[in-house]
Amino acid sequence: MSQYQIAVVVGSLRRDSFNRKLATAIAKLAPSEFVFKQVQIGDLPLYNQDDDANQAEAVKRLKAEITGAQGLLFVTAEYNRSIPGVLKNAIDHASRPYGQSAWAGKPAGVIGVSLGAVGTALSQQHLRNVLAYLDVPTLGQPEAFVQAKDGLFDAAGDIGADSKPFLQGWMDNYVSWVKKHNS
Repeated sequence: MSQYQIAVVVGSLRRDSFNRKLATAIAKLAPSEFVFKQVQIGDLPLYNQDDDANQAEAVKRLKAEITGAQGLLFVTAEYNRSIPGVLKNAIDHASRPYGQSAWAGKPAGVIGVSLGAVGTALSQQHLRNVLAYLDVPTLGQPEAFVQAKDGLFDAAGDIGADSKPFLQGWMDNYVSWVKKHNS
């Protein structure tokens, strides 16, 4: 495959989100044949099964972006020791109606950053449980529970020198995972 389109789902809507910064910066560590596009989830209506037969345009757009991708990258915050509601809402929309999930079979990576010392460990675990149900093969190792601290990002917004070796290793494994599932 000459190019891999990666749908990036950021589980935070905050303008200055650490996770959006991480999503942008870590994408730069991938080889040039990987193209990362952050999908919009903030405009999705709240999921309601009554709407399955007539999905909103924003939902159709999300499903099309996921369907057109060769891989998924979830970069999520942790809210109250779980995944943010906006992320769960997006997952629910793109998995419905039953039997028409856009997620199924798409290889994924899960990563996140927070101020806490354990990063987004609990959020990532909850997300992995949901993705397993949806038949999304998810990179298991290495796990990356990133703490937002000085030096994580450099002045240009890229991954800082101290964090780069670990996150480059994570990205290298993710790239191999996506290629393996698209061969």
